[in-house]
Amino acid sequence: MQARCLRYAPPPPPSLSVTNHDQQSEINNPPAHRPRHIIPGFGLTLGSTLLFVSLAILLPLGALFLKAASLSWTDYWTHITDARALATYRITLTSALLATVINVTLGVLIAWILVRYDFPGRRLLDAAIDLPFALPTAVAGLSLATLLAPNGLIGQFFAPLDIKLAYALPGMVLAMAFTSFPFVTRTVQPVLADLDPQLEEAATVLGAGPLTTFWRVIFPAILPATLAGGTLALVRSLGEFGAVVFIAGNLPFRTEITSLLIYTRVSEHEYEAAAALATIVLASALLLLIGMNTLQHRLLKRTEN
Repeated sequence: MQARCLRYAPPPPPSLSVTNHDQQSEINNPPAHRPRHIIPGFGLTLGSTLLFVSLAILLPLGALFLKAASLSWTDYWTHITDARALATYRITLTSALLATVINVTLGVLIAWILVRYDFPGRRLLDAAIDLPFALPTAVAGLSLATLLAPNGLIGQFFAPLDIKLAYALPGMVLAMAFTSFPFVTRTVQPVLADLDPQLEEAATVLGAGPLTTFWRVIFPAILPATLAGGTLALVRSLGEFGAVVFIAGNLPFRTEITSLLIYTRVSEHEYEAAAALATIVLASALLLLIGMNTLQHRLLKRTEN
């Protein structure tokens, strides 16, 4: 009996069309076990973030509101509507608004120079923009007081004209402008850098001059960033303390801002009154930030459309 020799026949290669079909099916219908989040450890990251926000932000603010809530409504209203408190609101808002106008004007101008021009010392100027963030506010206030005092390097030229820079409104405005200056420049600068130059070229080809091109093409593009930076600068100025305390003089009804009055109330052990005033500053800052975010979102949607 002859033995048969069986030959091994390899299986046929898979059809290319079937493979493509399977791949397309896998793309359209991903497996259920595939992770939904690209970043690993999303739950841990989210939990850590919420814990930090709760401990570093919400917990202190909650303690502040609880302290203010210990007052009766009559006492709370008396503390926040006192004549001295109302004067600090007016002085603080006036100084902060003037400082914001300075910051918006100079911030946009410096952002334009840093983006559009190349000159010696450009990188040094770019790095110096962040100096107010690096310096302690007390150092900034002491430096400004040294410059603007009646016998200071700059104040001595205004003293014969009976113009007070330090311990008056001009010094307070400059102190607020100095500490909040980088906000506008740092928010407008990247927007200018990403602006398509073809838009300006098209406006020039259509006969628009430099001023018309700026107002019709460039300004609408940087307006949301300018508003964001200006609002952040305003909020920072409203709560500024360290730089202003050295140059304001802390004269009630004249150069006393709200943060200085809060410090005075704390030093007098009137903690409930200080907490009541602090809630006004906090509420003002929150309203400004919410309004800024809402307006910025609407402007961005209008720009995209």
